[in-house]
Amino acid sequence: MGIAFESTDLNEIHEFIRVCYKSMRFKSRSQDQHKVQIIQNLLGPIRLDRFDCGFELDYVANPKGSVGLVGLESGTFPRVETEGVQDSHGPGEVFLVAQPDRPYAGRCCHARFSYTVLEPALLSQVAATAPGRTDTPVRLTSYRPVSPGAGQYLARTITYLRDHVLANLTLRDTSLIASTAPQLLAATVLATFPNTALLDPTIEDRHDAHPATLRRAMAFIDDHAHHEISLADIAAAAHVTIRTLQYAFRRHRGTTPMGYLRQVRLHHAHQELLAADPTTGTTVTQIAARWGFFHPSRFAYYYRRAYGHPPSRTLLRHTP
Repeated sequence: MGIAFESTDLNEIHEFIRVCYKSMRFKSRSQDQHKVQIIQNLLGPIRLDRFDCGFELDYVANPKGSVGLVGLESGTFPRVETEGVQDSHGPGEVFLVAQPDRPYAGRCCHARFSYTVLEPALLSQVAATAPGRTDTPVRLTSYRPVSPGAGQYLARTITYLRDHVLANLTLRDTSLIASTAPQLLAATVLATFPNTALLDPTIEDRHDAHPATLRRAMAFIDDHAHHEISLADIAAAAHVTIRTLQYAFRRHRGTTPMGYLRQVRLHHAHQELLAADPTTGTTVTQIAARWGFFHPSRFAYYYRRAYGHPPSRTLLRHTP
C-alpha cells in the first residue's frame, strides 16, 4: 500500500488535504468525531486512493487537469455538482466526480470510497481517436456509467489493481506492470462511461489496414515485447492510426494488437519456464510478472489454453 494517513484532529486533516489534494477544500458539518483514514497509491499516470471518512462534510475543488472517479462502498454522496449538474449517489455506485477542466463540489456523509485519478492523455492514448484529433483529450460525456453492471466491473478492476497489484511489491516494481496496469484501467473506464472517442474504423482506416501495415506492427511487437509499449507506440511504428492498427489485426489475424502482444509475451514466458530450474527458487509468478502478466490465475488460463497444461507443470517437469 501507499501513504497511509489517519487522524481525528480536524486541523491535521485539513492540512493533509491541503498538501496532498491541493485543489480541494472542505468544511465539516458534524459535531461528532472527525475520523479520517486515507491510503494513497500512485502508479505513473494513475492513482488509486481509498478514503474512509467518518463524518459529514461539504467539499469544493478547482479544476486539476485530471479525471476523478469515486467508487462508493458505504455511506452516501447526497449532493454531487459539476458543470451545473446535480446528482446523488449511494453504496455500490461508481461515478465521475471531476472533469479535467471544471470545478466541482458536493457533500460526503460517513463514506468509505475509492478515489481514482487518471490523466486525460492516458484515455486518449488507449482510445482510437479520429484523424486530426490525436492531440485532443478524450472526454467522458456522462457522470454515470453506461449500465450498473459496467460500473460494478470498473469497481472490481480498481479494487484488484489497488489491493493486489499495487500491494505486491514484486509486481508493482515490474516495468511492464507499470505500463499495462494504467492501460487496463483506462480501457475499462472508456468501456464504462460514454465518451467522445470514435472507435469505428473510417474509410481511411480500412484503406490503410493492409498486410504491410500488419507486418510492420508485428515486427515492432516481436522486437519490443520485453519493453513497455502501448497501442500508440505500435501504431506509430506502423505509421497508421490506432484504429487502423486495430482493424488490420482484426481483419487479417482475428485478434487485437494487444492480443498479439500477449501471445508473444506468453511465448517468451513459456521459453523461460522451459529453461528455468525450480530448485533455485524461480516461480511461475516471477516469470509471468517479468512478461507483464500480473494476474497469476489469468496467466495460468492463457497458458493452459496455449500449451494444454498449467505453467507449473512446465516449470516442474524435471523436478524429482
